[in-house]
Amino acid sequence: MFDIDKWQEILATIKKNKMRTFLTGFSVAWGIFMLMILLGSGNGLSNGVSQNFMRNAVNAMWLWSGETSIPYQGMKEGRQIRFTNADYETIKDIPGIENTSGRYYISGNTFSYGSEYGSYTAITCHPDLKDVESIDIIEGRFVNEIDINKARKSVVLGKDIYDALFKEKNAIGEYVRVNNIPFKVVGICKEGGGTRHRNAYIPVSTGQKVFNGSNRLHNFALTIDAKTVAESQAIETQVRETLARKHKFDATDRSAMGSYNKLEDVLQTMKIFQAINIFIWIIGIGTLIAGVVGVSNIMLIIVKERTKEIGIRKAIGASPASVIGLILLESVLITTIAGYIGLVLGAGLMEGINFIVEQQYAASAATNGGNGETIFRNPTVDLNVAMFATMLLVFAGTLAGYIPAKRAARIKPIEALRDE
Repeated sequence: MFDIDKWQEILATIKKNKMRTFLTGFSVAWGIFMLMILLGSGNGLSNGVSQNFMRNAVNAMWLWSGETSIPYQGMKEGRQIRFTNADYETIKDIPGIENTSGRYYISGNTFSYGSEYGSYTAITCHPDLKDVESIDIIEGRFVNEIDINKARKSVVLGKDIYDALFKEKNAIGEYVRVNNIPFKVVGICKEGGGTRHRNAYIPVSTGQKVFNGSNRLHNFALTIDAKTVAESQAIETQVRETLARKHKFDATDRSAMGSYNKLEDVLQTMKIFQAINIFIWIIGIGTLIAGVVGVSNIMLIIVKERTKEIGIRKAIGASPASVIGLILLESVLITTIAGYIGLVLGAGLMEGINFIVEQQYAASAATNGGNGETIFRNPTVDLNVAMFATMLLVFAGTLAGYIPAKRAARIKPIEALRDE
């Protein structure tokens, strides 16, 4: 009966001071709500940017030849550097290189089938390009080693090219004309997460042979076995120095050989988002602290208003622990209920936003060949994080209530009864 009486008394006190209780609860609920919004927004932005990076392999690297800008071993600047098939064989054997593909540029690129025609991009490549650029085969196959070795006139069409030329008819085994030269369709693909699929892929050996490329390659697409910026830079330096020795140019000459190391961008961007998440947590915790301070201030007021009542309780034998417990229970009750409400509202809003974002993403994917574009994806908060934040707030609210409760327990009955 004592416990029931205690809860009845707490509820009666809360009912008697509705506005004060509401304002206290609102400050707590608002703190949790804003923390959920901040964390969800940070996650959504981070997920969106991460997905955009995943359109190609995260550990991808591209190299291309250019013109020297630094004199080297008595040779003047302005020399053209020309990569060849021999460079491809050299690069793929360098330690740390996982996948390698060379490319020879083809100009023009007019595609036709029957009465349908259009201008698209023909990319000559090795089979490994599929992994470097995360190409998704939806029908048939990609370029393979037999195509390379036999210089087959095989072509893998991007989904947009297939739709424009074949109008949903079967394309595998059919012949399309690329710059008026027939190529057999062996596959249909979507390009690594992009919204446009206007590239066609043919064996690099075929491109060199048919389009007068001899053994020339214009660039290389690679993936590297590296997990840190230092590791990726070490592999890039090794590749650069190897090709520099072979083609006689300064390894530091970025004009002679350009490069792009995607892993560096990915890791640097992820560090930025880690800093943003830390900043979000600081703001969120600050908001929670504001709520806790509000609870503490209200509990101080409660103790002040109930000074005479506390004096009477102690005069008739109430222990300090019972006085502390009564005030703490009121603090915990308000904090827990308000924190839960803030948690539910914050998580619910993030789930609602996630639903809208996913619907828009699906609509974008439906109109862009199966892939959508977004910089904001899955803006939800992990349930464990949300529960931890709520429990932390309840604990802090309890601590905030303990201070005035401890002060109330020290009040002497005679002083409390004289209080005005």
